[in-house]
Amino acid sequence: MRTRPPFRADHVGSFLRPQALLEARDRHFKANQITRAQLREVEDRAIREIVRLQESWGLQGITDGEYRRTYFHVDFLEQLEGVEVKGGIAVKFHGAAGDVDFAPPVMHVTGKLRHVKPIQVADFEFLKSVTTRTPKVTIPSPTMLHFRGGRGAISREAYPDLEDFYADVARCYRDEIRQLAGAGCRYLQLDDTNLAYLCDPKMRAGAKQRGDDPDELPRRYARLINAAIAEKPADMTVGVHLCRGNFQSAWAAEGGYEPVAEVLFNELKVDGYFLEYDDARSGDFGPLRFVPKDRIVVLGLVTTKLGSLESKDDLKRRIEQAARHVPLEQLCLSPQCGFSSTVHGNQLAVEAQAAKIRLVVETAREVWGG
Repeated sequence: MRTRPPFRADHVGSFLRPQALLEARDRHFKANQITRAQLREVEDRAIREIVRLQESWGLQGITDGEYRRTYFHVDFLEQLEGVEVKGGIAVKFHGAAGDVDFAPPVMHVTGKLRHVKPIQVADFEFLKSVTTRTPKVTIPSPTMLHFRGGRGAISREAYPDLEDFYADVARCYRDEIRQLAGAGCRYLQLDDTNLAYLCDPKMRAGAKQRGDDPDELPRRYARLINAAIAEKPADMTVGVHLCRGNFQSAWAAEGGYEPVAEVLFNELKVDGYFLEYDDARSGDFGPLRFVPKDRIVVLGLVTTKLGSLESKDDLKRRIEQAARHVPLEQLCLSPQCGFSSTVHGNQLAVEAQAAKIRLVVETAREVWGG
């Protein structure tokens, strides 16, 4: 078993919100019946419980379930000076139960970007205080400030030259990561939908319509992410999670990793990759042939979109297939995404969530030992 992250049995980050937390959020955000401090007390209790559960399931990397967030990305990005949330871009999500129409909020850069305060530090410090294992912080990839709105969502007055925008985004992230590192964070995950979206022909066409080159964007995004993490401590593990959309058990994009694989594995200087591989929409394992010898790939073979439990034998067979392209010692196992990338949550029971994490842990122990 691995003693540093990513761990042989790992997970992406978010968990289904308990009903008491959802009700408290409504009482604060919708009815204005409780204060932000009172909501935080409810969040703290819920986080203590999800931490206890993660430890009981056998996980080594522990998150706060993203219980303090509405969206995996908005809550973080809107705290940067110069960012405003305006409306949304309609996206048709696809799921086993049919299509779901959703317009995720779009980040608009209306002024010069500045990191004016710690964003995740207090949340990390609380998480660290309630677990004896490795606390993991998940934050949105810096690419989330560009892809969905493109050039049209970035003020030309503030940024006549787009390279200055990229430089400021990276600087904001370096400031946040420096503060997280100072608080003791040594396991950080960047959640990135955009590199995965650039594997989908329709998404690539949309990028081209916005004036971007879908073949060049992965390289530009790799440089952005590299600049964002350039000053991380040597003992901090940084992983990136690629996601094709995760809203109420539905997804937005499809397509294998081939269009971005060379850049993803050879130009992006992260330590590990959390890759969706729960069904055919993510393609085959062929793109893993580009993985260098010093990187870890976490295979997301267990779906968070359906409650039915995978077969342990099927998981082992698929790990064996992946090991034909990258050595087994460079592989780990996880669910394909979070269980609740937005506050709404995926359409599966809490019991199924627990069963899937236990399945990941048990399978990893049987494959890699420990």
